[in-house]
Amino acid sequence: MIAGMPPRVTIAGVGSVSPQGVGNARYLEALLAGESGIRELAQIPTDGMDVRIAGWLPTFDPKLYMAESDLKHVGRVVPMAIAAGREAFATAEIDPTKLSLEERRRFAVVLGSGGGAMEFLEKQYDLWYKGNVRKASLYVVPSATMGNIASEVSMAFGLHGPSHVLTTGCTSSTDAIGYAMMLIRDGRADRVLVGGADAPITRGMMEGLCLMGILAKKYQATPARASRPFDGERDGMVIAEGSWMMILEREGRKSMGEVRGHGGTCDAHHRVRMAEDGIEPARAMQLACEDAGLRPDDVDAVWLHGTGTQLNDRIETKALKRFLGDRAKAVPMTAVKSMTGHPQGACGSSAAVAAILSMKARALPPTINLETPDPACDLDYTPLRARDCGAKTIMVSTLGFGSKNAALILTGS
Repeated sequence: MIAGMPPRVTIAGVGSVSPQGVGNARYLEALLAGESGIRELAQIPTDGMDVRIAGWLPTFDPKLYMAESDLKHVGRVVPMAIAAGREAFATAEIDPTKLSLEERRRFAVVLGSGGGAMEFLEKQYDLWYKGNVRKASLYVVPSATMGNIASEVSMAFGLHGPSHVLTTGCTSSTDAIGYAMMLIRDGRADRVLVGGADAPITRGMMEGLCLMGILAKKYQATPARASRPFDGERDGMVIAEGSWMMILEREGRKSMGEVRGHGGTCDAHHRVRMAEDGIEPARAMQLACEDAGLRPDDVDAVWLHGTGTQLNDRIETKALKRFLGDRAKAVPMTAVKSMTGHPQGACGSSAAVAAILSMKARALPPTINLETPDPACDLDYTPLRARDCGAKTIMVSTLGFGSKNAALILTGS
């Protein structure tokens, strides 16, 4: 390492739990095939609701990752995070049970989550208000707090380093990956299990988002067509669940790629809406490049936030034009939410893991359902079909509630 330069932060392993299935191989296969994980809901009552679809995994079995005696005291988000973490350890070829005490003390856990254990908390409220308090979990208070998700993951793998949760809305896991990179650069950790996890598909969450008018209502009878980022017929996002995790190391020998830079800004504009000019999202992208020691011209491809709302997609397009300048229409991009739906605070990690897997496959997944041109969204979003792509430097873009923005720069191995 050159004197004065920060240490390389390498990606030793990754893990995936997506609406398409458990595992990296399943996730990549589905993305490259343009396969949607959005389907009709079955786990919550949808009577009287305009929206009855979501990106969710009906075959996910929490009992494979936690004891039944523990599952009644945690939200679905916890076994999802553990499942993705377990695969990240496996692909990194690290056995956490064989780490020394000092290694475990230098191994941090950092999670990004937008809603945390919301489904768990809604169940507890249901028990209380229906007079079934004795059936409620005695751990309802700690298990309903955001911070406890990271604690559960730390306990699952016996890791004694910092155990933190970042919750910054849709930018949560993007910021978590950036924070993990900083922990390693600053010498506060040698390894970090980092990523995002969200399981926000609850009646209360969906009613609230419907009230805001931001959920897609079209195509209820054909759910795979409902999430339409950048398409002229888009009418909102599709909520989703999942977890995507990475193991980052200081100058690791086994590397799937590197986390090179992070940038974050806030429009300071509105509790939900982004400023129309796209200035602050573009500045987050620029800051990520500067943190990586790179220029916008070095970016080979962009993994978009692309929620499918009219506002988000239009402003993200403006921001990319500001950031990339004359190259904007020549840089290939993709919006995987067209296939996964929007997993809230886990979306940055879902894109980051997909980017690492796709770089290794030398491919770029499509933005499906992009069938009707929108004059306000005129970049190369890789419509409908995957393509060959030898990108080595990737930018991940995220924009969230509270007008927050965050970007990552990742490079391939």
